[in-house]
Amino acid sequence: MGVAVGRRIRVLVVDDHRIFAESLAAALAAEPDVDVGAAGSAPAALRCLQRAATEGRAFDVVLVDADLGKCGAPAAGSPPRLATAGTEGAPADGLALVAALRESGQPVRTVVIAEQDEPRRAALALQAGAAGWVAKDSSLQRLHTVVRGVLRDETHLPPALLTGVLRELTSARKHRSESEQLVDQLTPREREVLRCMVAGLGRKAVAERLYLSPHTVRTHMQNVLGKLGVHSTLAAVALARRAGVGPADLEEAS
Repeated sequence: MGVAVGRRIRVLVVDDHRIFAESLAAALAAEPDVDVGAAGSAPAALRCLQRAATEGRAFDVVLVDADLGKCGAPAAGSPPRLATAGTEGAPADGLALVAALRESGQPVRTVVIAEQDEPRRAALALQAGAAGWVAKDSSLQRLHTVVRGVLRDETHLPPALLTGVLRELTSARKHRSESEQLVDQLTPREREVLRCMVAGLGRKAVAERLYLSPHTVRTHMQNVLGKLGVHSTLAAVALARRAGVGPADLEEAS
């Protein structure tokens, strides 16, 4: 669903390099039907989006720097840290912000802008909910094309990235399928324990939540690790995420 005819397109640039963000915002705003805002961090972007939505002038497209908050982001290769759309615990990096926006349910398209084209990160961006990927050295005309294209529900990737991204997505689907098969072996109680592990709960907390003894929880955890074929809680959580297993809802009554 695109923007209504005659309505201005509202774009938010999210980049912690202030000069680049302001320059890009100014260049985009030169278009007669485009309004642009800028934010220097994920929390600032979330506040800006929420405020704009409340005031009835919601943004249509968010351009997110892939390396947003790189200084404080997880080590290379780590999965994006998902979080809620609040300031505390807000996503610190670009791909996590993309995922948080998708989970928030806001009707906004996201496009990732990056220093260079990387098939693996571009695939992760699409999986997180991005509708496009644009290199920072692309032409302004290319960026305008992508912004208008995603508003028509198109997905935009540089042609040179297509083969690599498709390979990454195919591999991810294969790993997910394998992970799902392993998770399917778990009993309902073991799946409950796994969801608690995904939520970051330790053995004692799991025992209190599920009204079990710590010894019983330990046995369940050992069974989970054995059936999943892993040797640590961290590996079990990573596999569970790949299989689509979400965390236990910690706000539910224990």
